[in-house]
Order: sequence, then structure tokens, then C-alpha cells
Amino acid sequence: MSSGDSISGDLPGSGWRLVLLVDESRAQRRALAVQLRRAGYDVLEAAGVDEAMQICATRHPDIVISDWGTPGRNGLDFCHQFRAMARQRYGYFILLTSRTDKLDIAAGLRAGADEFLTKPVSGAELLARLSASERILRMEESLRQTNLQLKDALTRLREREAVIERDLREARRLQQGLVRERDGCFGPFQLSLLMRPAGHVGGDLVGFFPIDARRIGLFALDVSGHGVAAAMLCARLASLLAGTPEHNIAMRLGRDGRYVARPPVEVVRSLNKLMVEELRTETYFTMIYAELDRVSGQMRLVQAGHPHPILQRANGAIELIGNGGLPVGVFETVDYEEISLQLHPGDRLFITSDGITETENTRGESLGMDGLEAILRTNAMLRGNALLESICWSAANFAAGQRNDDISAVLVEHLADAPGNPDHLRLQ
Repeated sequence: MSSGDSISGDLPGSGWRLVLLVDESRAQRRALAVQLRRAGYDVLEAAGVDEAMQICATRHPDIVISDWGTPGRNGLDFCHQFRAMARQRYGYFILLTSRTDKLDIAAGLRAGADEFLTKPVSGAELLARLSASERILRMEESLRQTNLQLKDALTRLREREAVIERDLREARRLQQGLVRERDGCFGPFQLSLLMRPAGHVGGDLVGFFPIDARRIGLFALDVSGHGVAAAMLCARLASLLAGTPEHNIAMRLGRDGRYVARPPVEVVRSLNKLMVEELRTETYFTMIYAELDRVSGQMRLVQAGHPHPILQRANGAIELIGNGGLPVGVFETVDYEEISLQLHPGDRLFITSDGITETENTRGESLGMDGLEAILRTNAMLRGNALLESICWSAANFAAGQRNDDISAVLVEHLADAPGNPDHLRLQ
């Protein structure tokens, strides 16, 4: 180092830095060490690579200043080994050399050197290199601290996700429990239900309940949106539609003290009023509510924005039922239309959410009502849950296994070969 080029003053924040000097020349090391300590650095010295590696393994210097031509192995070998060491923080490596050839400099950079100092070392140039190393080390420390914080935050997030995942699995189990019976036989009629959420929990709900000795209430609804909010509304609606008579919105107390069925139109109007005036949520739902007379085969239903029920006659002919209607919970005053239809032996009524009809293939084409009708015709010989499973399989095959919406369905079948005892009611 030039005698007139001493480093004076402290480098901001450098007092805690540990510098390792590696040079076979004791005089050169001493000259550099004096300047570095004067600048506020802690300094260690090594005469060769082996000694330097032992120090690096135990003390982990922040900055290494190594001569290119150290004994035994040169500075490039040392730089390679230094970079291969497992360290918790970055180490800045400066090579001292009298070489100026570009190929030598390129070799040093490939070995992992950060800077080069030409011998004899100028104090002003060393100060500049150390200032650069401070900026690099501070940035690395800031990034490392940020990464640690991010890692900690990610760990906490994963722990919370695991808790949420367990809660959602339990919520799915509870939601599936809202459908107490998956199928039921009512004289000559068989009812079958399907509910498949796209995620852990969904916004679809289906069900049925006995009204009296000859009538059954059944419903299918699809809450707007997905996830927990939709599932919570489904749970609320399930308590209103499938509870005991005193809590079932489809029933009212008659003058004789017995509970009687409310007309389907009145049921849907009451639900609309509840949504608009009491729940006051931005969520709405589509719905089919129907009342089936298992003796006469007469059915009365209301369509409130839900996809058209499909009536498949015994001879295979297909009819779309309803005129659409408005969803429940959108407008304060809505006129709903009650539809009457007759189910004859061999007929069946299929009610589904739009999760099936809006299923898309890889080209973005929807299955639609035409596709659903084709599936029903193809599976004309199937009944009950076998038919519902086949429809689900066909829809999944159409979509190449992709499903983005909940699927639910109600199947009402008038079995021509079933016993028709009007005084007998059996749930399976």
C-alpha cells in the first residue's frame, strides 16, 4: 500500500464487520490491517489458504481480501472453496492481484470474486471497494431479514390454512348431513337426490319432506356465489324447509290446531320476503319448490329462476316445464307462477341446478339443455341414483374432468311396477 494513501475516518456502520486478510506477505497484511482497523473493522489474518479456510469455518468473516498468489493453492482455489461453504449470510470476496489481463479477471469472476484490487493497493481505492462491499452486504442482510420474515409469515399462513382446511372438511361433512335422506319411496313414487359441491362446501341444496299422508314437499335451490357464505345460507334455508312442521316455512298452523301445507307460491313468496326484509344480504338464490300428491300423481311447482325441470314421459318424449321466473331475494315484490302437471306411470321429472347445463368442454361450449336431454334419452333404462350418477359421469366426461360449479339434482319417478297403497308411507 502506498504510504501516503492511508484510510482515515470510520466507514458508517462498518465497526461490526469482520475482515479476513489472506496474504503470504506479513508486511502486506500488517499494512492493510492497520488501515482496516483505523476504519473501524475487526481484522483476522491468514498466511495461506488452509489457515484461511479454518478461520472461515469458525468465524465466518463478512469480507475476505485475498492475494491471488497464496501459498499451496492460489486465490482462485480459495475463492471457489469459500463460495462452496455453507454460510448463513453472504461473504464479500476481494482478490488482490497484479494481473490486468481480461482473461484473468474473467476467471476471477467465474470463481466468485466480487471485486479486484491491483497491487500495490491504494488506500483511496480500498476505501471505495469497502464502501461498495458495505452496500452489497447491507442489501443482502435486508433481503435475508425480509426472507426470514416472509418465511415466518408463510409458516403461520400454512398453519392457518391447515386449520381452515380441517374446518372446511368438517363443514362439508355437516353440509352433506343437511340432506338427511338421499332417496325415498312414497307409494308408486321414488325420489332420488344428488348434491356434489365443487369445493369443500357449496351453495346447492336439495331435499324432500312428508307434508301429510299423501303429499310430499320437495325443493332444489342454488345460492349465488360459492364457498362459506353460500353454504351458510344453505344451512339457514335447510332449517326452514326440512325442519319440524312448527319450524318449516312450507307449513302453517290450521284452524283446527293441525299443521297444513302452504301453497307453493306462498312458500316462495315467504322466502323472498325473508331474504329482502330480514336477512338483507346481497346474495340471492334460484329455486324449484314442488308439492307432489303421491296418490293422484298431481304436482304443483314454482320455478324461481332455476333451470327448467325436464319431464320425460314413459314413451321417451321430453317437455321443459316452467317459464323461468325471477330468483328469490332480488326484488321486494315478485309475482311467482304456480304450474300444475300430471305424472303418469313411467313418467319422471328431473330437476337440476345450472352446474350441469353450464358445464363446458375444452372448447368453451356449454352442455346446455339440449345436451342434458340427450343424456336423459341415452339413459332411459336407468333409474334412481344410477341415473343421477350416470348423468354426473356424462357431464364430467363432456368437461374432460373439470368442474367449476356445484351440481345438485332431484329425480321424481312414477314407477309403473311399484305397489300403490295410498295409506302406506315408507322412507328408505
